Amino acid sequence: MSELLSTPFGPKATADEVLAGVDLTGKRILVTGGASGIGGETAAALARAGAEVTVAVRDPAAADTLVHRADREGWSGQIRACRLDLADLTTVRDLARAWEGPLHALVANAGIMALPDLVRSTAGWEMQMATNYLGHFALATGLLPALRKAGAARVVAVSSGAHRGHPIDFDDPHFDTTPYDRWVAYGRSKAADVLMAVGMARRWADDGITANALMPGWINSGLQRHLDLKTLQAMGGADENGNRIDQPHYKDLRQGAATNTLLAASPLLEGVTGRYFEDNQESPVTADGTGDGVAAHALDPGNADRLWGLAQAALP
Repeated sequence: MSELLSTPFGPKATADEVLAGVDLTGKRILVTGGASGIGGETAAALARAGAEVTVAVRDPAAADTLVHRADREGWSGQIRACRLDLADLTTVRDLARAWEGPLHALVANAGIMALPDLVRSTAGWEMQMATNYLGHFALATGLLPALRKAGAARVVAVSSGAHRGHPIDFDDPHFDTTPYDRWVAYGRSKAADVLMAVGMARRWADDGITANALMPGWINSGLQRHLDLKTLQAMGGADENGNRIDQPHYKDLRQGAATNTLLAASPLLEGVTGRYFEDNQESPVTADGTGDGVAAHALDPGNADRLWGLAQAALP
């Protein structure tokens, strides 16, 4: 294992601090789920640094506030929106086919968490795996020509520490024969995101494309919309009246977007690929899947290749 990459940015650094002094003029970046939450702050920081940012969301009108904010505050870059439903591979294909010119970075940020019941996508995949992983895989592979045109493009996969205890069950990845568990499903989908970055790093390096994954940190955001009050309270995220609580280790949205922007655009990450980051630093490997760091199963090349094959077979 190569030496872990370290940066001068601490856990509470903001996205703007990570990009201070970085000029992204002429860079074209696509952020999924970029209308709000850490995706919105990622898009905003990138646009303030001069990038042309496209936010891909199910309802493009949801990005109107961000677009108007860019105009009102006079950001040096631009924000525009397009439609994307990651669970519907037709919309993924349409976006990839409509893209013109180079793409310098793809931030695979959109996601869903802890669906209470088993739901399947039109492709027959468990919905968290379909949305968090397969849709992004289809988008990135569909946009491969645009990434190649950029010359030194980056793919950023937003994962979670939940991946550590949940390696993918390749014998039953979509709960066809085993009971559905919302947290197991979420953890597996986030392990898949890390494996996606590993698979891309193994295949696309000769095209000048790097791919890395990250854990953004603990953040109160819309990602928790499927959690009931009892679960939020058990996590320390809400009081007895349902009011959200920010624990000392929580980050605000600007801080939560920092590692996204670090991997998407910082010169410090030039040429770095196939790695996992948290709190703006590369994470060590935890072999048993517990504690901090990245689980060995999520960096395993054999797992990455096996998952790549499953995803390719699912594409229309």
